[in-house]
Amino acid sequence: MNYAGEHIIAALKAAREDKGLSQRELSRKAGVPQSHISKIEHGTVDLQLSSLIELARVLDLEIMSVPRKLVPAVQAVVRGNTIANRPAEPAAPPAVRPAYTLDESDDV
Repeated sequence: MNYAGEHIIAALKAAREDKGLSQRELSRKAGVPQSHISKIEHGTVDLQLSSLIELARVLDLEIMSVPRKLVPAVQAVVRGNTIANRPAEPAAPPAVRPAYTLDESDDV
């Protein structure tokens, strides 16, 4: 299988896993047999355009043709969008300071 095919298959599998769908659930929603999805993900069958369209639809992916000379620009936009949509790292909790402290002279 060529690199482009591997890239598409990896993107489909990652999108399925990101949505928390099993192959069986994706099969039911897309109308593509689960065994065929398994073969697609393992690269043992050629991905047909009709299957790609249905899987992409269910996984909220868009299929488009991009002129080769514009691929780097599109990839940069996608990378930027992916980074922007990542959940922020949790901020460190602020240091907790007591509302007051006792000085040695304040001992009771």
